[in-house]
Amino acid sequence: MMTEPAVTLTDYAIAIECAVFVYALARLDAREMELRFWFIVFFASIGIASALGGTVHGFFLPPTSPGRAILWPATILSILVTSAAAWTIGAVLHLDKRGATLIRRFALAQLAIFSLVVLFVTSKFYVAILAYLPSTLFLLYALVASYRRQPKKPVRWGIIGLGLTLAGAAVQQLRIGIHPLHFNHNALYHVIQMLAFWMIFIAARSISIDQPTIRRIHDLQT
Repeated sequence: MMTEPAVTLTDYAIAIECAVFVYALARLDAREMELRFWFIVFFASIGIASALGGTVHGFFLPPTSPGRAILWPATILSILVTSAAAWTIGAVLHLDKRGATLIRRFALAQLAIFSLVVLFVTSKFYVAILAYLPSTLFLLYALVASYRRQPKKPVRWGIIGLGLTLAGAAVQQLRIGIHPLHFNHNALYHVIQMLAFWMIFIAARSISIDQPTIRRIHDLQT
C-alpha cells in the first residue's frame, strides 16, 4: 500500500505531464535549437525527479528504507540538473555569448559540487532548494527582460508560471495543505507545480519557434 497516496499520485501526474511536454518539444519544428534542447532537459529532469520522489513517498518513506537510500539522492540529483538547465536557458536568453559561456560553466560547476554533496555529505531537500532557487530567480529575471524587449503573451505565461513555482515552494515550506493526512502540503505543492509547468511550457514552445529570436543578442546585433 502507498504510504502517501496523494503525494505519490500527484508526483506521478507531474512526471506524465513533463513527459508530454518533452515529447511535444522534441517534435517541434524549432528555430531555436539550443533553447529547445535545454527546455527538454528542464522538463525531462523535473519528470524524472517527480517519478523518483513519488516512488519514495509512496513505497520507501521510512528513512531506513534501502529503496529510499538510492531513490532519494537520485531525486535530488535530478533537481540539480533542472537547476543547470534553468541557468543555461536564462543565460542564452539574456546574455551575450561570453556571458552565457560563463554562466554555463558556473552551472556545470554548481552541478558537480552539489552532486558531490548529495552523494557524500547529505541528500536533504534543502540542497535542492539551494541549487534551484537562485537559478529559478535568474530565469525569471531573463524572461521578464525578454518580455520587456518583446511583450509576447506566451512569455508572460512563462513569467507567471515561474512565479507560481516560487509560490508553490512557499506553500510547501510553510506546510500549508488541504488535509493533513489525505492531501497535505506536498500534494498541494504538486498541484500548483502542474499548473506552473504548463505555463512555462507555453513559453518554452513559443521561444523555441520564434522568428526573429527573442534572445537579447538579436537586439544587440540589430
